[in-house]
Amino acid sequence: SFSKERVLLHPRFSCPYTSQQNGRAERTLRTINNLVRALLFQAKLPNTYWVEALNMAAHLLNILPSSAINNAIPFTRLFNKPVSYEHLRVFGCLCYPNLLPTAPNKLSPRSARCIFLGYPTNHKGYRCLDLSTRRIIISRHVVFDENSFPFTSTLSPSSSPPAAPHSYPQPLLITTSPPPLPVTTTPPASPANSASPQHSSSLNGSTALPSTISPVSSPSASHQPSPILSSPAQSQPVSSSHDIPDVTSSSTSISHSSSSSPTPPPSPPTSTAVTEQAPPPPTRMTTRSQSGIIKAKKIISLHTALVSPLPRSHIDAARDPNWNPAMNDEYDTLKMRDTWTLVPRPPNTNIIRSMWLFTHKFKADGTLSRYKARLVANGKSQEVGVDCDETFSPVVKPTTIRTVLHLALSRDWPIHQLDVKNAFLYGNLEETVYMHQPPGFTDPTKPDHVCLLKKSLYGLKQAPRAWYQRFSQAASKIGFKNSKSDASLFILRQGSDIAYLLLYVDDIVLTSSSPTLLRSILTFLKTEFQMTDLGSLHFFLGISVSRNKNGMTLSQHNYAADILHRANMSNCKPCSTPVDTSAKLHADAGQPFSDPTMYRRLAGALQYLTFTRPDIAYAVQQICLYMHDPREPHFNALKRILRYVKGTITHGLHLHRSTSTTLTAYTDADWAGCPNTRRSTSGFCVYLGDNLISWSSKRQPTVSRSSAEAEYRGVANAVAETTWIRNLLLELQCPIKTATLVYCDNVSAVYLSTNPIQHQRTKHIELDILFVRERVALGQVRVLHVPSSHQYADIFTKGLPTTLFNDFRSSLHVTGT
Repeated sequence: SFSKERVLLHPRFSCPYTSQQNGRAERTLRTINNLVRALLFQAKLPNTYWVEALNMAAHLLNILPSSAINNAIPFTRLFNKPVSYEHLRVFGCLCYPNLLPTAPNKLSPRSARCIFLGYPTNHKGYRCLDLSTRRIIISRHVVFDENSFPFTSTLSPSSSPPAAPHSYPQPLLITTSPPPLPVTTTPPASPANSASPQHSSSLNGSTALPSTISPVSSPSASHQPSPILSSPAQSQPVSSSHDIPDVTSSSTSISHSSSSSPTPPPSPPTSTAVTEQAPPPPTRMTTRSQSGIIKAKKIISLHTALVSPLPRSHIDAARDPNWNPAMNDEYDTLKMRDTWTLVPRPPNTNIIRSMWLFTHKFKADGTLSRYKARLVANGKSQEVGVDCDETFSPVVKPTTIRTVLHLALSRDWPIHQLDVKNAFLYGNLEETVYMHQPPGFTDPTKPDHVCLLKKSLYGLKQAPRAWYQRFSQAASKIGFKNSKSDASLFILRQGSDIAYLLLYVDDIVLTSSSPTLLRSILTFLKTEFQMTDLGSLHFFLGISVSRNKNGMTLSQHNYAADILHRANMSNCKPCSTPVDTSAKLHADAGQPFSDPTMYRRLAGALQYLTFTRPDIAYAVQQICLYMHDPREPHFNALKRILRYVKGTITHGLHLHRSTSTTLTAYTDADWAGCPNTRRSTSGFCVYLGDNLISWSSKRQPTVSRSSAEAEYRGVANAVAETTWIRNLLLELQCPIKTATLVYCDNVSAVYLSTNPIQHQRTKHIELDILFVRERVALGQVRVLHVPSSHQYADIFTKGLPTTLFNDFRSSLHVTGT
């Protein structure tokens, strides 16, 4: 109504200096101020630190019950998350942060007496004030003495300067990187020399620099120092790009440890330390030009500066000079492929939407390759039976990839990798699908028309299947045949020559016994599809491949670093094993985790990391059991895996140049290991020659009544896997002529595999028993006993102590690159 519009257009404010008209806000401020005063008085801190006390007071009020909302917790009411009080410490108490990462040498103190000032907003740690240097240290590892308040009278309230925002100390972040170089300045007679160490050295020549640092006045609140990105190749300290204040003389100075050299050797700065004293008395404003001070320029990593961030929408991408060409290139490709036809919008028809996705494509060394923009259809809005039907599409199995790499490596074959550009656009659609015009590319002459899709588009439910069918038809023209063991493995035989082709969506790995046959296949594929020959296999599916005369190493170190970055654990403390051997996970133990989506995302990422890291297979399998209802102990177990990955980030799976074709398997199982369901966990590992090509760690689907039953189920799983591998090798023209050796450390399970023993405790697993006995009778499998100390599959069934874990990890050929 008109009156409501007038209220919205003409808001009413309280009168100046009439606080009683805004009683609610004033009462809240009074509550906060009372708590600030109490914190300062108890900690014996001067008013200079009112900002720290204010942050602490606001934090406490947000996580404590409030009578204004029926004793509910404001934080919980706002974010619907539980509150933990384990991190709370007494404000202003004595504390000792760990200074090991920034210690200049091995004999330096590992900690210092500090005062606890609260919690940082951007880090999970504690803010500590160093009593000797008056600097703020942010650290995760702190020891507290909550009965001692050591602040001295040197900065009593009577002698402290007036509280102002500019007196807020700046933090020193404690990381595992080397400490920053001290900024050494000359007396105020030469203020220009304080701009940076480079300026000092160039002006003074060989004159020795003083060993003390004069107090530096703090920048204003509107010029807070920002992080400085440094390049690894940089060899000189980097100065801040903000204004450099005048250097003022003072009787107080901070002494540094003596050194035989007047200037320390330069090293790349990895953190920023701002040392502050109480501000000097007000002086006349002096400009830089009058003092001869040159403003320092910001020096940042060139690679970081040139990489445009991911745009939030196609509008932001259109304004960016790097992303706009990527969008235009994608749209031109779609038009060139005749992906759709603009038609009038049909009535009563499901019309799906499309969106733009953006990503950075990186090389194997982590540098930027190109900007990739992709138009995808919203497949969620498709209706089964209307605009989609069959959607299944196979991808090559990891075991198949490792088996083919083993054969190519042992025979010294060349291995090429290919990338098909816009592979899904080659697929032909059998259903009628309508889509809205791409955002940002609406035809001005036909704005109300829609796209009738002719080709499959990324995002459609049937797109992967359409592309696979199109590639299979093309590969059959040259003589490739699908493997019956793995539909994404294509095999070509021409006389005595043979070629293997692995297809994983739009990524292709090709190897052949004949360079001539390899070139002919590449020529044919380039005539059928627009693809790029990336040369020898070096980076495939996020896996870095390094090949030398001794073999090949598969590593995912860049992917592991990305997982750590997503979990905000890039600087976490490493641990030696991925599983805690002292306790097992329970389904309902602890509080529910506050962010289940993040838990599932990290667990899924770790699951893909097991492609080259069998040493974490059991640990990842354990945390994946609780993805439906993650709890705090489950997330702690996940973080332990990440800490282990941090310490072994350069490890990968090594494949030797082995000409042996023997197939060997190790299988093991615990008994009733799951504390909730009492199901057992079985695991196995399969070696082809000297190379590990297959492994598994999985909880059994049913409860076993004895340890022999649990072990025998594990034996049956290993025999099934080796049977499939034997069939795969037969299709690859590499038949196994000897029996597969399956090693088990349970004597009863070994006897059951060869002897017709039937009794009450085993009759319900008759299918597994008969399956294994049949393979033993055919001469394809031999089940043998192995001591537990040599049971390599033990690493897939339980957590192990460090020494035994490292031994078994070496047997899996997981080594550092």
